[in-house]
Amino acid sequence: MAPRPPIFVATHPRACSTAFERVFMARRDILECVHEPFGDAFYFGPEFLSDRFRDNHDYRKSTQYCNTTYKDVLDSLEKAQKEGKRLFIKDMAYYLMPPDNKPAQIAPSLGGGQEPGNPTVLPVDVLRRFHFTFLIRHPKRAIPSYYRCTIPPLSEVTGFDHFMPNEAGYAELVRLLDFLVEQGIVDKENITAIDADDLLDKPEPVIREYCKRIGIDFRPEMLEWTEEDREYAQEMFAKWNGFHDDALKTTCFRARSHAQKTSTVESENREWAEKYGPEAQKVIRKTVDENIPHYEYLKQFCITV
Repeated sequence: MAPRPPIFVATHPRACSTAFERVFMARRDILECVHEPFGDAFYFGPEFLSDRFRDNHDYRKSTQYCNTTYKDVLDSLEKAQKEGKRLFIKDMAYYLMPPDNKPAQIAPSLGGGQEPGNPTVLPVDVLRRFHFTFLIRHPKRAIPSYYRCTIPPLSEVTGFDHFMPNEAGYAELVRLLDFLVEQGIVDKENITAIDADDLLDKPEPVIREYCKRIGIDFRPEMLEWTEEDREYAQEMFAKWNGFHDDALKTTCFRARSHAQKTSTVESENREWAEKYGPEAQKVIRKTVDENIPHYEYLKQFCITV
């Protein structure tokens, strides 16, 4: 029997994806979770695509990922798969493609060259190996949260010392989804996408439905985490220090008890200016506004429970 295809949760930063991932880390009996594997090649390896550390050659060289190619990432996934459990991969869609909508070429380690219409650096036959699902969150919540990770005091822990709007990640999710649909890798009538706010409001029904779609049985203990679960998660998340602290502090996934406060553009702008200053507020607002249409496009495919 052929192994079941790895589940790939494609997302963007600050979409509550770490908490979501912890749910599936509690199923170590059947799943092997792989935390953001493609970031190594995207930021640090010889085929790096990001400008974030482009000029910081010494920093890139000092990381354990400085020689990691896209092929190395795929090889490590294949190796993990051979151990018999089904893989559950959570990663940023933007790690698979050049920033700013630049044309993509297949990564040199995977043979190079171009595939017409493919926005990623992975060949189509590689993309076909995964069962793709999607996780999104409204930009007015995700982007200020990401901004906070790129300024002191958090930036001293994360190593991300400036905000880059092209890491918002929504446009790349849209490009990836559209391409997967066009190639018949994802069925447009049966896209599995989750909005983080639905997940936070109704964790159990949303996760039950998600499990049904990926073909695993839901168990209530997936939402209650032991100390052993926490230690396992801590080890997995160590790579991106500082980004996952909130998700590591919790011991369970419960529906939030308070309603989301309704905000207006004015109240958001005021809040961001108070927290981050007037210049930052303008950058956050511009980035949020640019990404709302991408979010709304993706939102139409989200699971409703």
